[in-house]
This record gives sequence, structure tokens and C-alpha cells, in this order.
Amino acid sequence: MTHTVEKIGGTSISRADELRDTLFIGEREGADLYGRIFVVSAFSGITDLLLEHKKSGQPGVYASFANDDTDHGWHDQLDRVAEAMKDVHTRVLDHPGDLQQADAFVEERLHGARGCLIDLQRLCSYGHFRLAEHMGQTRELLSGLGEAHSALVTTLLLQRAGVNARFVDLSGWRDEGDVTLEERIFKAFEAVDPASEMPIVTGYAQCAEGLMGEFDRGYSEVTFSRLAALTQAREAIIHKEFHLSSCDPKLVGEGAVRKLGRTNYDVADQLSNMGMEAIHPKAAKTLRQADVPLRVTNAFDPDDPGTLIDDQPAQTPATEIVTGLEVVSLELFEQDMVGVKGYDATILDVLARHDVRIVSKVSNANTITHYLDTSLKTMRRVERDLAGRYPSAEITSRRLSMVSVIGRDLRGLSVLPRGLAAIAAAGIDIVGASQGPRNVDVQFLVERDALAAAIRALHTELIDTVTPNIRQAA
Repeated sequence: MTHTVEKIGGTSISRADELRDTLFIGEREGADLYGRIFVVSAFSGITDLLLEHKKSGQPGVYASFANDDTDHGWHDQLDRVAEAMKDVHTRVLDHPGDLQQADAFVEERLHGARGCLIDLQRLCSYGHFRLAEHMGQTRELLSGLGEAHSALVTTLLLQRAGVNARFVDLSGWRDEGDVTLEERIFKAFEAVDPASEMPIVTGYAQCAEGLMGEFDRGYSEVTFSRLAALTQAREAIIHKEFHLSSCDPKLVGEGAVRKLGRTNYDVADQLSNMGMEAIHPKAAKTLRQADVPLRVTNAFDPDDPGTLIDDQPAQTPATEIVTGLEVVSLELFEQDMVGVKGYDATILDVLARHDVRIVSKVSNANTITHYLDTSLKTMRRVERDLAGRYPSAEITSRRLSMVSVIGRDLRGLSVLPRGLAAIAAAGIDIVGASQGPRNVDVQFLVERDALAAAIRALHTELIDTVTPNIRQAA
């Protein structure tokens, strides 16, 4: 337990040349450089090109391959991936030999992927084979290309700077056999000595479990957490391009936010539910069970210890974070619901079938309302399914925003009434609000376009004006 396992996200690793002079090396020399294992995501934007854009849904190679009968679209998309990869590593690397090696790596991997997809398409032209049955493996294959590229380029960069860096490829490229994640990690690290070398590890790991099937694009944090647990790391560290703070500084200003410094996994779970992941909930569970503390730092502020996340409760009640996201409310009103069981189970079954994420829900005698993280297009399908099940019910949906005030312990702070007053004082119409008995979060519902204003109002009231002793304890 003398080493750390540290994850670097795509936005940060895209500035690997800057991190070389701060996070990776900085003032370190000799043995101080080592004892750190780095897990890296793909360079920013690359996974969007390989799969689909995470926010807009614009198709990448995977989506084009799945829906393209002419076979031309995905070829063009793969060419764009090659250009984007080369553009990124041309900005990061400066030695001709390193650039040549990185170019060759991109050509070799993408040529192999292209050949694989062509063979698969040819195979599935026969009636005995269905392309849909192979799309999970195809998504895994394509995704791993991004992490392999960023890990290789980062390794070259550090080796050129005199660091004994080692490229550790967990992507299973051309490997034989189907191994578990644990077996893949142990095999890859059997000859690695973190005390004398710096492993640069792919955030994607090919394994029998199929990480993308359960975690989709959260797989890198699962790899990171399992690696930290299996190697009994002293600490797991996530490096972001910002500190884990009380609010998005773009909304309330750099001077208004404050770094958390200390919080717990319960708060991390609430953040994940609001789409502001400090860490994937399954990854957090792995670290908790292995008794490995988590630290979230600013990758470009290496002298700051960041925020420690563990299982310790707060010493003093305090509001810690104000965040929010756009949601769609799904309301089912049925007069005959009173005293009848099964309505909620049916709604949950329909939402699960359409892969809709539930953020929160409320109910009364004859109405069940779910607040969902989904698109209106998906919502229409959900409504049609529910109308078929309950033809006499009134089913409505509405675009709203949800703002959440989160803290390890909110007891005695009057967050709900103070929050309602602050939102009203800002001239914002309040659609609803709720607070659970665990006192870790309070949720406020406002109109869709009032999200930013509501966040600012709540942050000013509940964070900016917090008393000094509470501020310090948080």
C-alpha cells in the first residue's frame, strides 16, 4: 500500500504536455517520480467520434456502422477519427520519432478495426448471422481505440522527458481468450513495478463481463477503481480540470465558489444522481468495500490536496454543493389508483424497457410523478406504452429543471424554507420541492429556462452566506 492509482479524464489528458511539467514530473526527481499508476481516458472528443456525441447524439463510427446499409458512412467516420487522433498527438508531441511512432500506432489500430468491421459486415450478409447480436462487441472494440491511443501518446511524451513510463494496454487488442477484468489486470501487471516505473494504463479494459454493457461510457472509472482495489492502493485519485466545488464557477463566478476539501461517498452518490459525477456509483462502491479513500483534485493545481471523499460524517451540519439538471416530468393520474397495487411497478417496467434514468419521484393517492433524465422523443414512446396499459389514465409530460442542494448533514439549516424564499425573491416560479428524512439533499423544481438563475439564487442564500464555523467544517 505504498502506491496510488490516479485517473485523468479526457479534457485533462488532452493537455498532457502541460501535465508533464506539473502533475507527472513537476519538482519530482528520481524515486519520487514513481509509486503512481495513471489510468487515462481517451483524448477529448475522440470517443464521441468513435461512438456518438455524448450530448448531441450525433453519430460516430459505431452509430454509422449500426445504421448504414451503404457501408460508406462509417468508413468516412473512421477516416475522421484517424485525422482527429493525429491532430491531437501532433499538438502534444514534438519529437519527430515520437510523432512517427504515434502515427504508425493510429494507422495499425484503425486499419485493424476497419478490417474487423468489414469482415463482420460480410459475415452478417448471410441469413444465419445477425449484426445486432455483435453490436455490443463492436462498441467495445471501437471504444478501446481511444484509450489505447491516449495511453501510448502519454507514455511516449514521458519517456522522451526521461521518465521510465510503461504503456499498459488493457484493451485486449488481438488477444486470445475471454478473461475477467480481474484476470486482465493481474496479467498486465505481473511484471510491472510501480516503485521504479510509471504505468500509463488504458481506461478501457476488455473482459468477459463486458464493461460497456453495464457501465457504457463510465467504464474508465470502473477500471480505475478495480485497479486501485486489486493492487491495494494507498489512495485513489481522480484528476479533473477543476476543483470539486460548491457550484459551477461559470454560473456563479470564480470568486463565489469554494472548494469542498472534505466530503463523503453519500454526497458523491447524490452528485452522480444529478449528472455531476465525482465518480461512478459502482466505482465508488468498489473503493468503499476495499477501504481505499478517494481524492478529487485539480490536475493543473498539483500542489493543492483537493477534496478527500471517504465514509466519515460531517462534524457540523452544512450545505456543500448546489447543482442542477434539466429533467422531464412524467405524471400519471388515475382516479382508480387509490388502494390498488401495481401502478408504480408497471411504470418502472416501462421506463426500464426504454432505458430511461429516474432522477426522483413523488406520489399521492391517485398520481405518480417521475422526474426523468431523458429526451422528449423517448418520452413520447413511454407515454404510448403507458397509455396502452392504462387507457383511462391522464398521462402528461413537461420539461422542467431540478436544482439540488446537497450536503453530508443538512439538519437544522432550514434549507427547504430558505431555498423556497430565495427562489421566490429572485422572481422565479416554483413548480415543486421535496426533502427526504436523511437530510442529505433538498430538490427544487423550476421551469426549464430558470435553471441557472435558481442555482445562483440558492448558492447565494445557502453557500455564500453560510456562517464561518459551518464554512470551515464543510
